Amino acid sequence: MDHIGFVSLIPPIIAIILAIIFKNVIVSLFTGVFVGLLIMSNGNPITATTRTINEYITPQFTDSYNAAVIVLLLFIGGFVALVEKSGGGLALANKAAKHLNSKRKTQLSAWFGGIVIFFSDMGTPLIIGPIFEKIFDKVKLSREKLAWIIDSTSTPVAVLIPFIGWGVYIMGLIKEEFDRIGVATSEFTTFVHAIPFQFYAILSILIVPVVALTKVDFGAMSKANKRVEETGALFWPDSKPLRKPEVSQEDTKESHPLLILLPLGILFLTLFGLLLPQGFPFNPVPGSDFRVALSTGYLFASVSLIILMIFYKVRKIGRIFDIYISGMQKMMHVILILVLAWALGSLLNEMGTAAYIIELLEGNIAPWIVPMVIFAASSAMSFATGSSWGTFAIMLPLAIPMSYGLDAPLLVSIGAVLSGGIFGDHCSPISDSTILASTGAGCDHVDHVKTQLPYALINGLIALISFGIAGVTGSAYTILFSIPLMVLTFFIISNIQTKRNGVNVTQ
Repeated sequence: MDHIGFVSLIPPIIAIILAIIFKNVIVSLFTGVFVGLLIMSNGNPITATTRTINEYITPQFTDSYNAAVIVLLLFIGGFVALVEKSGGGLALANKAAKHLNSKRKTQLSAWFGGIVIFFSDMGTPLIIGPIFEKIFDKVKLSREKLAWIIDSTSTPVAVLIPFIGWGVYIMGLIKEEFDRIGVATSEFTTFVHAIPFQFYAILSILIVPVVALTKVDFGAMSKANKRVEETGALFWPDSKPLRKPEVSQEDTKESHPLLILLPLGILFLTLFGLLLPQGFPFNPVPGSDFRVALSTGYLFASVSLIILMIFYKVRKIGRIFDIYISGMQKMMHVILILVLAWALGSLLNEMGTAAYIIELLEGNIAPWIVPMVIFAASSAMSFATGSSWGTFAIMLPLAIPMSYGLDAPLLVSIGAVLSGGIFGDHCSPISDSTILASTGAGCDHVDHVKTQLPYALINGLIALISFGIAGVTGSAYTILFSIPLMVLTFFIISNIQTKRNGVNVTQ
């Protein structure tokens, strides 16, 4: 295998270390690319700089596939911004909230609301949290429980959806690696087939209704629920709840649920209308056709939403266009990460990084263990950096060729990267999604991390075991083992703690 030896590991190691130290993925990726080209240029900084710009960054923008992905991300960014400012999600949640009169209904409704706001991982905590915090107070459920529910339905839901920003971003990384190693399979087909192997995300979503229906709680979460149930105290004496940002007057204007229902309906009708003639979703669809259909769907959905916002007088037309453009601008951060990830992947391919790793591991590690190793490494990186997207950007260019070269199950390995990114993100106190969940629920951030961590660790351990099983079998039905194991584990731990401490499990 062609590689330049140990030095081929330096760029990704530097990128990981800098991401952990500075918590800035863009700087970390750029530095990794630059250092790699500094090595390839025999230490000449001028040559390394010009090659970084001319041969590795600029071509990512001019490539037709990459350009189509960037355009799609811009359309998605504009649409999401309009939805978040339209008030449609808020109006829908307000109507549903009127019928909630029990703890079980309240938890399930918050969970369902988080799934409905699938198009925006930030939208879930900032829309669902403020709506449900007073309802949780009324039925005597802790704010920590609300933070856990909205955290469990934000990124874990988003990472499973192929036609939003998360899926487009991940498929862009997959496609780039497939081109390098000569895999002809569609990135869309690969993403969809890898969904059953995203064990942690699936378990995180499903554990919420299990807890709500069975009244199983333990650890710090059980104590928080008992505090509210017995004393009515929303917070511990030393808690410092995060406060939501001040809501401007324009954000409080009355809206209508139609402003979220109709645009989403148009999005799906457009997507399926353009792709059904090609056999979608039962037959593979070329990635280019899928991206065009998605871009068209998001554009039509945005136009319909703009018309509705004008009709219901939610915003003035000038402000509406400002919101749309600002949503596009917010996607530039994502686009920069994606472009630099493509550039780093191209550099690692030239240096033979994956080939060197394969040469080191071949014959020394069983192929079925590879997904477990990838999951553990991705989890550690995501926890340390607080960034699942940064983890995907660095780990997928390593994991895909590594699993391919070591004859490990490719779909399982991709699922391991995605699951590890979400697991580490859930456990990390510096993760933006964890902070947003605390903010949306109006609870103390440390309390949220403490109450969520036991649930996350259990699901993470089950996911690790599941990756070992899937590594052997390669079967998507492994999840049917993971879910019962998760339910059984939660019951056992809860019963043990209840007997040991004499603590009543409350809901």
